[in-house]
Amino acid sequence: MRVVEAEFLRSATDPAIGTGWPDEGPPEIAFCGRSNVGKSTLLGALTGRRGLVRVSSTPGRTRLINFFRLIVGEEKRELRFVDLPGFGYAKVAKSERAGWRAFVERYLGHRRSLKVCVLLVDARRGAELDETELARWLAELGVHVLPVVTKADKLAKHERRPAAERVKKQLGVQPVMVSATDGTGVDEVWRRVAVALGWPSV
Repeated sequence: MRVVEAEFLRSATDPAIGTGWPDEGPPEIAFCGRSNVGKSTLLGALTGRRGLVRVSSTPGRTRLINFFRLIVGEEKRELRFVDLPGFGYAKVAKSERAGWRAFVERYLGHRRSLKVCVLLVDARRGAELDETELARWLAELGVHVLPVVTKADKLAKHERRPAAERVKKQLGVQPVMVSATDGTGVDEVWRRVAVALGWPSV
């Protein structure tokens, strides 16, 4: 998928505080997963814009909901990528974790523009209780869940297929195996997003 334009739109913790969330509008693709699972890195790979999304090696550093505006394809369709704070939140207070979880769930549970949730799972860990419960809850809300297994480059080639099959069994959906460092799976993520949105195949 060719990204014609990509820009940071805004950050917010609450729909009505400060600048708040953007108005409902173009379809939104949310990215969620454990802290340091590679959400920001994948966003950069999908947009092809180095530096558009800040990447941190410190788990839990992304503490806001970050919205990005994209124009994609020859038809110049508009959509938004939404980078959600990671769960797991290493090295932060439990009260902060609870606060973040509340506003993240408010976004996931009530945002009408949300069409797809890309659920990232570390290839070395597989899906655990947090991921399986989140996937089930989103499916019940009618949100399309797209599992993405990140950091495929950390596994030997013969380990990748078993890792993907394990996540498929855990989440009930065939995942996309991705390595943002060498580009593995990036085009397939775009293809699956387009299918979920009802766009012509890309």
